[in-house]
Amino acid sequence: MIANECTLYHGGLKGAETAFGEHAEKYGINETIFTFDGHRLNRERNAVVLTEADLQRGDISMEIASRMMNRTYYETEKIRRVLQIIFHMVNKGHQVFVIGTILEDESVKGGTGWAVELAKLFNRPLHVYDQGRKSWFSWQDGAWQEDSPTICYNTFVGSGTRYLSDDGHAAIAKLFADSYES
Repeated sequence: MIANECTLYHGGLKGAETAFGEHAEKYGINETIFTFDGHRLNRERNAVVLTEADLQRGDISMEIASRMMNRTYYETEKIRRVLQIIFHMVNKGHQVFVIGTILEDESVKGGTGWAVELAKLFNRPLHVYDQGRKSWFSWQDGAWQEDSPTICYNTFVGSGTRYLSDDGHAAIAKLFADSYES
């Protein structure tokens, strides 16, 4: 992989997304942050403010999102906007990396789980670093398999928890080193 020919897509929030962005910058990887008017970012490098029309292209019924993620999402404008941003991230990035927690029902905890469900739906190579188990897992043949992924595509998504552990941060650092220093 040639770093300056690659692009990371994320939402610019604190925690995992900021760490993905910092590592992309360190390696000379292009970075695009999707946001909307009034959304507070932790990282603003190359932010793209999505128009109302752009956001609508990523719109989904909150009922469908709740069903896919096995949890209840209420109709709030901010949550809807965040889910719409995640659609644009996963739609643009071919490979998806997430830092979070895989739950017993095989979904991923929190709003980050929407990136995971969309990656499954769009048939994207999907990898989750589970901070509790301190290991990477890849979605293969309809189940999570322990793995040691690398970035293999020119476009990829980096998303995850706002509560990034030291192990989660180290997993991101190792992912970039294994992908671009070999």
